[in-house]
Amino acid sequence: MSRASTTFVDTKQDVDGRDKPGHDGAGKRRIIRFAAAMAVVLLAISGAFAGWVASLGPLPLEQARKVSTSIVDRNGKLLRAYAMADGRWRLPVDAKTGVDPGYLKLLLAYEDRRFHSHRGVDPLALGRAALQLMTRGHIVSGGSTITMQLARLMEPRRERSVYAKLRQMVRAIQIERQLNKDQILDLYLALAPFGGNLEGVRAASIAYFGKEPKRLSLAEAALLVALPQSPETRRLDRHPEVARAARDRVLERMVNEQRVTEEDSVQAKAVSVPRLRKPMPILAPHSSDQSMATVKDTPVIKLTLDAGLQKTLEALARDRAIAQGPNISVAMIAVDNESGDVLARVGSSDYFDERRAGQVDMTRAVRSPGSTLKPFIYGLAFEDGFVHPESLIDDRPIRFGSYAPENFDMTFQGTVPVRKALQLSLNVPAIALLDRVGSSRLSSRLKQAGGNLVLPKDEAPGLAMGLGGVGVTLQDLAQLYAGLARLGTTKPLREIMIAKDERDPMRLMDQAAAWQVGNVLIGTPPPENGVHNRIAFKTGTSYGYRDAWSVGFDGRITIGVWVGRPDGAPVAGLVGRTAAAPILFDAFARTGKTFAPLPKPPKGALIAGNAKLPVPLRRFRPIGELVRTGSDQAPRIQFPLNGSRIDVDRSNDGQFSAMPVKVAGGVLPLTMLVNGIAVGEIGSRRQRLVEPPGPGFARLTVIDATGAADTVVIRVQ
Repeated sequence: MSRASTTFVDTKQDVDGRDKPGHDGAGKRRIIRFAAAMAVVLLAISGAFAGWVASLGPLPLEQARKVSTSIVDRNGKLLRAYAMADGRWRLPVDAKTGVDPGYLKLLLAYEDRRFHSHRGVDPLALGRAALQLMTRGHIVSGGSTITMQLARLMEPRRERSVYAKLRQMVRAIQIERQLNKDQILDLYLALAPFGGNLEGVRAASIAYFGKEPKRLSLAEAALLVALPQSPETRRLDRHPEVARAARDRVLERMVNEQRVTEEDSVQAKAVSVPRLRKPMPILAPHSSDQSMATVKDTPVIKLTLDAGLQKTLEALARDRAIAQGPNISVAMIAVDNESGDVLARVGSSDYFDERRAGQVDMTRAVRSPGSTLKPFIYGLAFEDGFVHPESLIDDRPIRFGSYAPENFDMTFQGTVPVRKALQLSLNVPAIALLDRVGSSRLSSRLKQAGGNLVLPKDEAPGLAMGLGGVGVTLQDLAQLYAGLARLGTTKPLREIMIAKDERDPMRLMDQAAAWQVGNVLIGTPPPENGVHNRIAFKTGTSYGYRDAWSVGFDGRITIGVWVGRPDGAPVAGLVGRTAAAPILFDAFARTGKTFAPLPKPPKGALIAGNAKLPVPLRRFRPIGELVRTGSDQAPRIQFPLNGSRIDVDRSNDGQFSAMPVKVAGGVLPLTMLVNGIAVGEIGSRRQRLVEPPGPGFARLTVIDATGAADTVVIRVQ
């Protein structure tokens, strides 16, 4: 009985399988097979997911970083921006320095409060959004992070699906691996849509508020936070009330989260929203266009201009052009004397005025300069030492061959000091000095200093160039006048900021001569609105009343003004003194800075009245007119003759051989000068061998013991 019972029990255990031999091995094998199958499935899913991620390709960062080209001034202020090729406005943003910190705090609190801690995806935000959707039946808050929104902006898609959201999450993780948080925020702030063709917080702030987003009110900040969520349905120029309601919801939520006080919220809600877009800034349009043509593929081009001064002078030019009459335009340029940087350039009175050819840059247009070249004639005369500001000079009818210059008012002043002759812009004294200085020498010296004079085709420099018979641009005139302020050296004008400035100074005239010119010009009687002895300036009027000029400088800045018709038509009564000079003095007054004094006289500058000048300097005498002292005959250069061409042999090393100079008359000892530099004395034989300075024009001067002198100009070849 016991044996049968034992057999029954064993059979049951076998049926239950509890003690069946090999059972543990079979179970383990099933588990292993299941795990292996799951691993294969997971591996397949992982492989497929990895393949899908790989199929997405690299992040389109290069395309996302494309922005509108921005032209900024020397301090980084926006002068002008150019829309992208597809018409969108997208301006680069630096969140740290270019955006209101209050706006950034509001944005992150509303859109992504854990922005600085998550890795692209915020599981808590996603879970909260899903729970709100299930419990309330509609979207209360989104689960997308700033990085996920950036991913969507980089690869815009219309559909809203699980696939699209998954793609954003993957891209967000990739973005976080390649960019730091500051770069992500900058890129988001540049790409976020604000309605129409506005992208980025800078474009939106400028278009809606007319200012950079550096300082925003609470109402403005809340509005900019609300717009990107639904930019088209909240466009301010189409749906301002919808935009206002969205802004108010942002404020309410911030109050609920205790980030904004109730009082501040109420005040912000009371502010109306803009209903119209403001135009993008277009300061310095001509300079901007020129820089765009010069600098390629650069998102931000920095100019030397000062936005404040540029805006002031543009307004002045516009107002004065309207006052001058129809079709008349005004151009101005302001240059820093020390650096040669262009601080303001107004190419026309109105860039968009077709009647005034507004898009033509008249600061670069070649026009007749009138009398504005006269100071350089006097400067070279001072440099050569045959005249002084206190010397006397005749203003009488005179003829140079077939050319008989006349003064603007058709009268003559008689004998006047050289200082007065320049201040009154008398024509006859200027031409007499130019005849002695030499037209070719004046032309080559101005060209050497950066002033490109344009002569009629196949025409050589002549005396008429002293009265405007030549072409020049306003910017070249400004560069030359700045050279007077710099005591004789010019610097090429610079308008585009570059890392390394390699401009070398160029010689205009010696220091003493440049100072003497400035000292004379500062005494020129100013126009009715001007202050005496503050600005050294000169006016000019071209032939036929086509161009009115005024160029002046103080110790800090040089400003040039042109008034006329861009088409070159004459304008009755258009005179530099009445049309351009008042604008010049207004421009100086509106720079916002006090007048800077001119430089002090340099060493070697002769400061004396006429009576105390050396005898040869007391009165200017044209070439060939002898100076007599007592009963002695003044010295006279017999060879070479004035105006002659001298062929001089060259040695093997290229040096010119000496040429003979013969002198008659004069009281010994006789001093010989070549181009104003003493080269020795001439003995009793009254002749000497002189080494020419090189090919080109040379000025030979002989001075005797009494101070009597004679000068000839020759051409060495």
